[in-house]
Amino acid sequence: MHQIRKIHIATEEIRLEGGRAVEPPLTTVIVAAVMPNPWAGRPFVEDLHPDIVGFAHDLGALLAGRLVDAFGSPDAVEAYGKSSVVGVDGEIEHANAMVHTLMFGDPIRTRVDASSTLVFTNTRGGPGAPIVVPMVHKDEMLRRSHYHTAQTAIADAPRADEVVVAIAGASRSRPFPRIGDRDLDRARA
Repeated sequence: MHQIRKIHIATEEIRLEGGRAVEPPLTTVIVAAVMPNPWAGRPFVEDLHPDIVGFAHDLGALLAGRLVDAFGSPDAVEAYGKSSVVGVDGEIEHANAMVHTLMFGDPIRTRVDASSTLVFTNTRGGPGAPIVVPMVHKDEMLRRSHYHTAQTAIADAPRADEVVVAIAGASRSRPFPRIGDRDLDRARA
């Protein structure tokens, strides 16, 4: 697997929202790997796939394992998503390539016992850039109560020739979800 410079884990627990107690508290966890961008400093690479094959599966499995460890079990993860931030010497396509392959996503789905598509953000930035991870319910992508966003930053990443690859999970719905679902929207139309 690609050499990982560091792993960053950010946990947030929300206990109050709108002045009301959140029971049980909402926990979100982001697990991010900081690693060299395999395409930085190289001439334009037409086919990114050969480089991805060497690390995508192991990277997805590593991040998913750390996420489940943080929650204690796959059952404790109700929502999830992914993100990548490429350093300024990389192309936005490099950020996309890191996470948009089944070789990366399938080990995550398997480890958290999920079936939904992993929603995503892919951006470019420098050290301290926001790492924003959108999330959906791990089995019911259209369940609006589980539309979440988790955010963190790493003070020294990504460097110009690095990429940060992250996944996130949430323990439950947003606190007090009350926007309804698609069927309610249709009924109100």
